[in-house]
Amino acid sequence: MPLITAPVTTPPTQPGEVPPPIDLPEIGYASITYIDPSGTRWPMTDLAADWYALAEGVSGLGAAQYTLTSDPHPRGGSRLRHVQAQARSIVWPVLVQGADHLAFTAHWRDLGRAFTRTLRDGPGGTPTPGWLEVVRPDGTGRRIAVYYADGWDGRGQRATGITWDSAVVTLWCEDPYWVDLQPQTVHRETGVLVDYLAPYPSVSSSQVLGDTSVTNPGDVEVWPEWRVTGPASSITFTRVGSPGAAFTLDMTDTVHGPLLAGETVTVSTDPPRVRSGSGENLIGGLNWPAAVLWSLPPGQSRVTFQLDGAETGSAVDLTFYPRYETA
Repeated sequence: MPLITAPVTTPPTQPGEVPPPIDLPEIGYASITYIDPSGTRWPMTDLAADWYALAEGVSGLGAAQYTLTSDPHPRGGSRLRHVQAQARSIVWPVLVQGADHLAFTAHWRDLGRAFTRTLRDGPGGTPTPGWLEVVRPDGTGRRIAVYYADGWDGRGQRATGITWDSAVVTLWCEDPYWVDLQPQTVHRETGVLVDYLAPYPSVSSSQVLGDTSVTNPGDVEVWPEWRVTGPASSITFTRVGSPGAAFTLDMTDTVHGPLLAGETVTVSTDPPRVRSGSGENLIGGLNWPAAVLWSLPPGQSRVTFQLDGAETGSAVDLTFYPRYETA
């Protein structure tokens, strides 16, 4: 394959390309790709390439680890009080080789940089995660955000460091859960409105866009994002059957004012954020302190989208990525 020199201008694989699958401990038959903070994709299971993961020694791809907090029970034993998922560490043995010493050195330096740049590649040198992506033979996939922790060091044995060497990399994941590559979406749009009195008293769908059943196919709760398209003056989102799980964004209380036709506002629930399509910060329009930017637990949830001041074309789009315990 062609020699890769810094800076990398051509990704080792193009977006959408998947390396050949191999059998990996804890997860089985899968293809693995590492995506560094610049978006460059590094295939890690192509055994014909000049770098690839060594299946023996891979760990940390299974279920998340938890810390259990308990209290003594007066009649003996303990009672579980709290469960806290812990950050995940993935151990990743990698072999690097080259046709000659210069080719090997270039690959070693470039791949090492791809891992370590997660610690300094953001604005002002802030940490920015890379992604470890796992794709199954049927095309479904999951990924997890990773930071380099340690391990990019050679074996230090005779004959290594000339045309080949291996490293045991530890990747740290602040969120221990795997995220689906494909988002789940729900779209609701206002239909053609009718006159309340013509030809007889009637109610249009201008406010309530739907009492909808939303399914989260993942293993743990997710925090959805909402995109509202105007016209709309006030928006209320409710998780039915969960007391207090509701919030309202009153556009008349924001610097933007009511949404006009075609204008948008996006509400992110984690982290809490409200932005207009032009970038205005509208979080002050939420009905604090009563607002609860609720999550979706695994399974089915009934949700209601309500828009005041809706007209034809008003719409709500709910988007989330299912999260899983394992790869």
